[in-house]
Amino acid sequence: MMSIMRHKYKSSGNPRSLALPLLPALAFKAFTAAAALTMPPVWANEASPIGLWKNVDDVSGKPRALVRITESNGALLGKIEKVFPAPNEDPNPKCDKCEGANKNAPVVGLVILNGLTKDGDEYAGGQILDPDNGKVYRSNVRLTDNGKKLSVRGYIGVPMLGRSQTWVRQE
Repeated sequence: MMSIMRHKYKSSGNPRSLALPLLPALAFKAFTAAAALTMPPVWANEASPIGLWKNVDDVSGKPRALVRITESNGALLGKIEKVFPAPNEDPNPKCDKCEGANKNAPVVGLVILNGLTKDGDEYAGGQILDPDNGKVYRSNVRLTDNGKKLSVRGYIGVPMLGRSQTWVRQE
């Protein structure tokens, strides 16, 4: 093989002259590897609801909160990180209609989604708390739009008797 390379590149006997044609290929491979390692982690997470989501009100269509979804012991947990109150609303709302430990708790920091486990192409078997009315509903979630959106359904009894919201991935 060396005789082919010497003939093709007409080596002058200098070992560096053999390496020069390989440099562009090696540089390209190094650049490609570096680019792959620096991609945002969300790309690896699009098949999972774990991440930060903008909760969009299903009635007004306006953003209401940012919810961070994490996983603990195989179940999803969603906690409010930020709220977007209307100009006439309290900028630091409390869950005054909630019961038990959540009664009068600040909405920021409130766990509103819990117990959802993977069931096929959705996460089901959990609960969602509506801080506006203090009620807890059964819930399921499903990724849509290649992981960029999350369909969140809260219901009483059967999923047909409920309402859905579409949350938008933020990271």
